Amino acid sequence: MQALVTGGAGFIGSHLVDTLLERGAEVLVIDDLSTGRRENLASALERGAELIEADVTDAAAVSGVIEARRPSAIFHLAAQIDVRVSVSDPVFDLRVNVGGTINLLEAARQADVGRFVLASTGGAIYGEGSDRALPLDETAECIPDAPYGQSKYAAEGYLSLYSRLHGLSTIALRLGNVYGPRQDPLGEAGVVALFCGALLEGRTPRVFGDGKQTRDYVYVDDIVEALLAAGDSNAMGKFNVGTGVETSVTDLGRMIATACGRPFEPQMAPPRPGEIQRIAIDSSRAASELGWKAKTNLPDGLERTAAAFAGD
Repeated sequence: MQALVTGGAGFIGSHLVDTLLERGAEVLVIDDLSTGRRENLASALERGAELIEADVTDAAAVSGVIEARRPSAIFHLAAQIDVRVSVSDPVFDLRVNVGGTINLLEAARQADVGRFVLASTGGAIYGEGSDRALPLDETAECIPDAPYGQSKYAAEGYLSLYSRLHGLSTIALRLGNVYGPRQDPLGEAGVVALFCGALLEGRTPRVFGDGKQTRDYVYVDDIVEALLAAGDSNAMGKFNVGTGVETSVTDLGRMIATACGRPFEPQMAPPRPGEIQRIAIDSSRAASELGWKAKTNLPDGLERTAAAFAGD
């Protein structure tokens, strides 16, 4: 199997690259290193992975790589994931998350790629979960609260379009709030990295609003298993990938503090405009059709994450 991983130098992507190599796959990474880090791939490159520095918004570069290599599967993780950036520059967000996806789909169609897996988003697509029956499944209405969620929703639509028009085998995984080693502070689950860094360095973590906001946190190893299951499957459409469990920011902070061996005495800050207050996603479809279920409970995952940050 030859796999192409876009965004493979990033947090989730580099973990996926490592596991693909362990499975004996040939792995090609496309990453412009704007947020991904070459050091995340240090071990993978030594084991034979190849990194091509390119931007998914560059249609010619994407087409050239895929035409020349003709991978059997594409795992598309490259994205603009910062909600704040999407609000301040929605056109840039659109260009990366929608335009980049279209570039890859078009190249995949022309090169007859066998499988296309998109890393999408759960919370940002569904929007506010307050006053809704949580956890939400894939039939729930999608009401994005920021351009980031809207751009991912549009990207999913193009996967569906290319499946209908061109017979491309596609699947979109709506990921919960992913955390774990190598995480950076970008994105919703970046709070785990922020809290770990602050506590281990003796700084005061900051909590916005009342700290009661909830998210569905999923450990990165479980996400990698979901991506691989999606790649191996013929299932089509959208699949939630989460735990179905709500965890508040305050409770998360206490668990991270325990894992770091520090007290949790945060500085409270004003709430951030437009922030979702509650969300959790139902992954029953992934369990029944992909055979996937999250295995790592939050305290264990946070212990592993804190240990990794402490070792950096």
